Amino acid sequence: MTTTFKAPAAETGAVAKAAVWFDERTSVSGAVKELGRKIFPDHWSFMLGEVALYSFIAILLSGTFLTFFFDPSMAHVEYEGSYVPLQGMGMSAAMASTLDISFDVRGGLLMRQVHHWAALLFVASIMLHMARIYFTGAFRKPRELNWVIGLVLWVIAMLEGFSGYSLPDDLLSGNGLRIVDGMIKGVPVLGTWISFWLFGGEFPGDAIVGRLYSLHIMLLPAVLIVFLVLHLLLMVVNKHTQWPGPGKTEGNVVGNPVLPVFAGKAVGFMFLVLGLIFFIASTFQINPIWNYGPYDPSPVSAGTQPDWYIGFGDGMLRLIPPGLEVPIGTSYTITFAILIPFAFMGLFVIGLFVYPFIESWITGDKREHHLLDRPRNVPFRTALGAAWISFYATMWAAASSDLIATHFHMAMEHVIHFLQFWLIIGTFIVYFVVHRACIALQKGDRNLALHGHESGRVVRLPHGEFQEIHVPLTDDEQFEMQYDNFVPVQPYTDANGKKQGKLRARLSRWFFADRIEPVTKAEIEASKHHHGELH
Repeated sequence: MTTTFKAPAAETGAVAKAAVWFDERTSVSGAVKELGRKIFPDHWSFMLGEVALYSFIAILLSGTFLTFFFDPSMAHVEYEGSYVPLQGMGMSAAMASTLDISFDVRGGLLMRQVHHWAALLFVASIMLHMARIYFTGAFRKPRELNWVIGLVLWVIAMLEGFSGYSLPDDLLSGNGLRIVDGMIKGVPVLGTWISFWLFGGEFPGDAIVGRLYSLHIMLLPAVLIVFLVLHLLLMVVNKHTQWPGPGKTEGNVVGNPVLPVFAGKAVGFMFLVLGLIFFIASTFQINPIWNYGPYDPSPVSAGTQPDWYIGFGDGMLRLIPPGLEVPIGTSYTITFAILIPFAFMGLFVIGLFVYPFIESWITGDKREHHLLDRPRNVPFRTALGAAWISFYATMWAAASSDLIATHFHMAMEHVIHFLQFWLIIGTFIVYFVVHRACIALQKGDRNLALHGHESGRVVRLPHGEFQEIHVPLTDDEQFEMQYDNFVPVQPYTDANGKKQGKLRARLSRWFFADRIEPVTKAEIEASKHHHGELH
């Protein structure tokens, strides 16, 4: 029997009266009570999504501060701020106001750097979070929609980053916009018109900063917040995934309730993330636009790099061989040096969106999944994900091909040719190596589950044989090594006697190729009985 102590003073206090007044008009207590009972498992990998959320909070706080001082205008002004090397130089009002924020607004430079570092961490944590979801199979039914929403958040985050990166109108961001202008103009027939409309005339025009500013502070953040709320809502509705372990099933969640345990830890972790962002922003310089100067279409600085998360687009442009232009009559030229990168990047992103549905179709698995997979136990998925990352990383590295060549004293052509080779052939090499590594790890797990850990103790049996004593696995370790023994889809015969599903069956066999059968309970018991005297 339990008793609850009531504090009479609290019931008549001002806070209690205000809470009752608010609840009587909103019935919010029911929602708070229901949410407070939600259980969240405790594992470090689940914190990647939290890092993204807290980084976004830092972006909102610092961005709100910056909007009070930034002038999103491309009108020509003469700089008269306190940075002496640029005094008297002509530039846009956007560039001048950014310099004023950096040198004349108290705390302005800190807020600029917090905003930039938080944006980089935001995109990085989203990508790591999505990688965790992919490699553990957390995108499977009923979470396919949440996977799509997460990818939309990733795309919006990159657009947000690029639009903000372009606002200062310095030489570095202007060169980035110049690349975008060239890509747009590479689209047959419509490209020139789209560029003219977007920039308000011939590049650089006089409207792009104002339009990007509207996107950056209003439209994109609003869409991002809507999708973020949907993402969190679906996570609550579908309940949280969890790693296999004793007492953990597809029908329960083992962990801590939101109130007060999880909420308290989350708030503490939020302040840790915010503190880390402010510490980095205080000690590491980023985007020193005063070193680049205002944008001028005529010079292009050597070694200019976009922010890392959009580097894959620039890198893909560098990897395309020259001479892929096809003239059509005397009026148009189709440049495959632009269209092929568009196709590669489109396939890369679209493939991520549709993968959960393709895997479900190939495997025929329509069950709900709330327990996570160990990546080694799904070799095909893990190898494909590693190959996907290799493909992305190669495009990303190509964006720094000039810096790689100068820092390592290599010819630019050699760097490009190697990256071209690795983009295609290297992707298959990574797939094969990771697939075989997963198979090898599965074999090792099977042997470990049947025989236990090596203890290093060797004994001599009565008949003269020497054997090493093995230590049995704990229950937690046994649970970690269990996984579904799902079988490939088989072809079937329809009502007309025709065989159907051959392609699906072939892909399904490929998906499950070489996978090691999981250890059964009967095998574990037999192993214990056989080696019982040595344990």
